Amino acid sequence: MTTPVRAGDGLARDALTVLQPGFAGTTAPDWLLRRLGEGLSTVALFGRNVHSPDQLAALTARLRAERDDVLVAVDEEGGDVTRLEVRTGSSFPGNLALGTVDDPDLTRAVAREIGRRLAACGVNLDWAPSADVNSDPANPVIGVRSFGADPHLVARHTAAYVEGLQSAGVAACAKHFPGHGDTAVDSHLALPRVDVDLAPLRARELVPFQAAVAAGTRAVMSAHILLPALDPARPATLSPAALRGLLRAPTDAGGLGFDGLIITDGMEMRAVSVAYGVARGSVLALAAGADAICVGGGSTDEATVLRLRDALVAAVRAGELPEERLADAASRVRALARWTRGAGAAEGVEPAPDVGIAAARRAVRVTPGPGGYEPLTGPVYVAALTPVENMAVGGETPWGVAAELARLLPGTATATYGERDVACGGAPALAARVLAAAGGRRIVAVVRDTHRHRWMADALAAVLAARPDAAVVEMGVPQAPPAGAPHVATYGAARVCGQAAAEVLTGGLPGG
Repeated sequence: MTTPVRAGDGLARDALTVLQPGFAGTTAPDWLLRRLGEGLSTVALFGRNVHSPDQLAALTARLRAERDDVLVAVDEEGGDVTRLEVRTGSSFPGNLALGTVDDPDLTRAVAREIGRRLAACGVNLDWAPSADVNSDPANPVIGVRSFGADPHLVARHTAAYVEGLQSAGVAACAKHFPGHGDTAVDSHLALPRVDVDLAPLRARELVPFQAAVAAGTRAVMSAHILLPALDPARPATLSPAALRGLLRAPTDAGGLGFDGLIITDGMEMRAVSVAYGVARGSVLALAAGADAICVGGGSTDEATVLRLRDALVAAVRAGELPEERLADAASRVRALARWTRGAGAAEGVEPAPDVGIAAARRAVRVTPGPGGYEPLTGPVYVAALTPVENMAVGGETPWGVAAELARLLPGTATATYGERDVACGGAPALAARVLAAAGGRRIVAVVRDTHRHRWMADALAAVLAARPDAAVVEMGVPQAPPAGAPHVATYGAARVCGQAAAEVLTGGLPGG
């Protein structure tokens, strides 16, 4: 006979403590507030929960009225992945733009301002920065979220980001350990496999995580990736060899010596959930050495939280999960909560409202066309060749240069084109549609990761063949050779990246 789980007892409280659930809506539901009183220690927020800074501050204040030491977590990387500005686009360029500038003081200042704004809204745990080395240009989920392809560059900017964010009293969480950069599969959709030996892993992927640990990052997030050289059976999130043997073990034993909070990536992601299920995967992750279970990517409800709580308690009672392991994980969550309460608040951080646009301007790179660099004048036509968003970015956040060009050049028009438009008639037919819509106006083709999308490269080539005077703005990883007159690379699609590109296109000085 199964012993029922009683809310408030020691096991149930610890099981709730290690969960990081999300919820639907912009106000805290009654069930969430009730579970905070029973031991739930972390609440995860996503774009669906954020309408405005004032609303977010009111939401976090309501959570703290129920539990004053609650951890409020958010995925705010800046750049393409933003939750604070999900409806407008970020005021900060992302990691690749910062890595391109390669000024760690600038990265530190950007992260500090992000932390200040988060703290002002009551958020005290940020699942950032991405410490991944983007060694595979075809990577569908990291890309501009990485500082770059050089492990030492990524390391110095990861450390600077951690220092800047935590100087504002917000805990950093370096991700995705042991490195998601050398993958061609999105772990939201399937399980990536990385076939490298441990020596290359230590020389490349682990270098930024070592820097994050040295910089004092309070948390590290695991990756749902399979590294057979480390563990041939289980992804890193569920692997004792990865979490206890590599991340947690002392340096003299070959580990990174990390003593902070280990957080899983979203357990609802298909890389784990398809093979193990969310509940079983959560038990295995805790047993492997994880301390906190992120399960907020979907609209988590009370039934999900109780199901996971009960699964953890049942695993302890069955001997699958040692009770002391669960207690240790819960104690680490509480320790982080204590750190955030003593780390200082946003009031002590000087605002830097212009640091984001300044950084975006410095990141812009311009390649003049064969005829030189001729600034745009008068209204133009913006053709946005738009890929399907990866799930980390989400589909809500606007991107591009059209809005800013319309402000600078009244009468500017825009349209969005996708893979289906090419499939329906081929690249020449799409180019013909663009030409007809543009009329006599100059064309600005806006693209994102052209090198990863054959349809996009074909469509762009067809447009440029007909209108070689067209300007091209690449807002992803600029891996493809520059084309257009001029070609502008922004190294990210944040709102400020679009603003910086529009300024250059209309006559401003390129960044440097």
